Amino acid sequence: MARTVLAWAPTRRSLKRPGTRHGGTRVASSSPRGTILLVDDDPDIRLLLKTVLCNAGFATNEAVSGEAAVETMRREQPLLVVLDVRLPGVSGYEVCRWLRERFRDIVPIIFMSAERKESFDRAAGLMLGADDYMMKPFSIDELVARIRGLLRRTVPSPRLLAESLTARELEVLRLLAGGLTQADIANQLLISGKTVGTHIEHILMKLDVPSRAQAVAVAYRENLVEPTVAMPTITLTTASRPSSFGPSLLPAATLRMASVAKAAR
Repeated sequence: MARTVLAWAPTRRSLKRPGTRHGGTRVASSSPRGTILLVDDDPDIRLLLKTVLCNAGFATNEAVSGEAAVETMRREQPLLVVLDVRLPGVSGYEVCRWLRERFRDIVPIIFMSAERKESFDRAAGLMLGADDYMMKPFSIDELVARIRGLLRRTVPSPRLLAESLTARELEVLRLLAGGLTQADIANQLLISGKTVGTHIEHILMKLDVPSRAQAVAVAYRENLVEPTVAMPTITLTTASRPSSFGPSLLPAATLRMASVAKAAR
């Protein structure tokens, strides 16, 4: 039978420590990599959501306002966002719009509301870009099930993440894989180093990796770049030889060494 949240003031003693079973054993997580961002100005609701989701194997992060949520997501792309509609300052609707502009459809969004419960409220939320809309009070089991269902459909594989790169980002990634520095890439593409840095930041975010080296590794693994072997450049020169085989093509340094040895003799 589904458990439903009927009270909004769960005591801290009544909740297990997030991520542990009885006896203090850490729960092994088999959930996708990343954190679920909980955006709600009610500390008790955030505590409840954090406890439930951590016990289900998810890592979580929290924000108390729309502004705080945006700032958090500028630093780290969330796995999914549970977003209250009514927030102090920037509303949940505005945060949803910002999310869709920055991450497109990569990050699932679940709206929650204790006040906006009419069908047109739900329709408005979904039209703005939310993937789901739940009412407060809500069923804990249903919330976890909906989150798992959204992540099964929306967490992209590295290949899908790579396909989300723009043409310019893909070009920057290939140049990174070729061993070019940020300054080299800026010179080659005739753009500023700051712009290259922004492209690299978006690449790391979309590929869900923390470093350039790992981004390059994903690029090779997913065949986004062709593995190349750099061949040494040798300058050849033609020298006359008293031989029936005609002029020889030897490295200049080799010919100079041969001339020195001949003079010594």
